[in-house]
Amino acid sequence: MGRLFFIGDIHGCSETFRKLVKERIGIRKDDTLCCLGDYVDRGPDSKGVVDFIMELREGGYRIYTLRGNHEQMLLDSEEGGFQYDLWMQNGGYQSLESFGIDTVQELSPLYKDFFNATEFYIETDDFIAVHAGLNFETRNPLHDIEAMLWIRDFWVDGSYLKNKVLIHAHTPISGDMLILQELAGAVNLDGGCVYKHIPGLGSLFALDFHGKKFVKAENIDF
Repeated sequence: MGRLFFIGDIHGCSETFRKLVKERIGIRKDDTLCCLGDYVDRGPDSKGVVDFIMELREGGYRIYTLRGNHEQMLLDSEEGGFQYDLWMQNGGYQSLESFGIDTVQELSPLYKDFFNATEFYIETDDFIAVHAGLNFETRNPLHDIEAMLWIRDFWVDGSYLKNKVLIHAHTPISGDMLILQELAGAVNLDGGCVYKHIPGLGSLFALDFHGKKFVKAENIDF
């Protein structure tokens, strides 16, 4: 049986992403890789992140892509007004520059299809994977899309999860805190890769789910 990896927020750090996948993980054709969203914005090479994912898929690797709040902002920005301003305030300019365009309307259909095809969650007998987390205060947390994209500081309902692990990202935590997490309840994989200037952050993390270990690559993009 192949390995299963989850990767947290990448935010345009394509070189770090490549290093994590190619060198630190050493991805194999029988592996499964699940990216938890936020491929774009803030970092220098959003296009490169998406290109690498598509390159892996074309090479026969099994890659699942969840939607983060930044992909949602990108898609919503086509409406203009507040939605566009919100995206610009959260790193949208860096993404436009990376794709070599002035507005999201100019984005190639290839990339629009990529973003539109991202999933809000993946559920199996062993885990639930989402971008931000779940709202356990609602009757069916998997129906609360806004929470799956945006929620922070949520409490975990073990009776809902039962023996499943909730795997998410979205809220940066220090690498030391991240690797001390046990694979029970909720696991946060956002090592704040793009926030290299903040002590404790600045790394991209993967979780080797069956191996029960974390794999780290420090930011090499800037």
